[in-house]
Amino acid sequence: MMSQVPLPEPDFTPLDDVFVRKHLGVPDIDVADWTLTVEGLVERPLRLDMAAVLALGAERLPAFHECFGSPFAPDVPTRAVAQVEWAGVPLAVLLDRAVPRAAARHVWFEGADTGSFHGEDGLTYVKDLPLEVARRDVFLAHRMNGEPLRAEHGHPLRAVVPRMFGTNSVKWLTRIVLADRRADNMFTTRFYNRVLPGDTEPTPVREVDVSSKLFAPRDGARVAAGGVELSGRAWSTTEIVAVGISVDGGPWESAAVDAPGAGPTWQRFALIRELAPGAHRIRCRATDRVGRVQPLEGARNAVHEVTVEAAGGAAG
Repeated sequence: MMSQVPLPEPDFTPLDDVFVRKHLGVPDIDVADWTLTVEGLVERPLRLDMAAVLALGAERLPAFHECFGSPFAPDVPTRAVAQVEWAGVPLAVLLDRAVPRAAARHVWFEGADTGSFHGEDGLTYVKDLPLEVARRDVFLAHRMNGEPLRAEHGHPLRAVVPRMFGTNSVKWLTRIVLADRRADNMFTTRFYNRVLPGDTEPTPVREVDVSSKLFAPRDGARVAAGGVELSGRAWSTTEIVAVGISVDGGPWESAAVDAPGAGPTWQRFALIRELAPGAHRIRCRATDRVGRVQPLEGARNAVHEVTVEAAGGAAG
């Protein structure tokens, strides 16, 4: 009987280190007054308070979580990425109770955050997804790394869409609306759209790009000359099959890449490389299962690079 190789344990980013993004500020929500509605083209509209949400149970979802970056600079890398363990319930549980009507084609997610953005007042943050995608992928989370959601991360409930950029994971969720059309909102049809390579028309910013990031050594670090482990994380919409590491403009050397985890998690990669005393430029480049490769430059997922100083003595 063949023995199975155990899946790698996911490594989670400490909550204090998880990036925070907000377009309209952090709303002050009293959970005692908060409710979530499921409405629009449904047979049975729902209104749930937090007790009703918690009564649905709590599944766990380990997943990487990546910020797309500024909608005004869509080709500028931000490299804001984390991995967390969410706890909550799949959206499909609520959709099954609400029973979408035959005309429903899209799901709108509306947050409690309101305010001004880009010179326009009275805005509410709204994102949308096709119904079949939302039913399959969206997770409604009320816990993060074992703790109730913090205010800045969407307390008391947020949407999470694995393998999609964080802009789609609406925080401070208050309304889920089923509709026969896309939502007409600044954050759906005006911003967060891009033209993908090979396309001529813009599409909504949804699925993540193939990406990788060096975690160690950090940019600007001082290390001891000799064998140094160069490591980081890589992620995509599908499995990462290769990561190359280049030192000082040299050839791409194959790093060891962990097998995919059980969920939509990132994959660790590492290469032990001899570094002579002096400054070194280190780059990483990932390839995924469908053949997508990180571009060298000019894109938001261009290869990541760090510069380190190797010293003859102990690292400082």
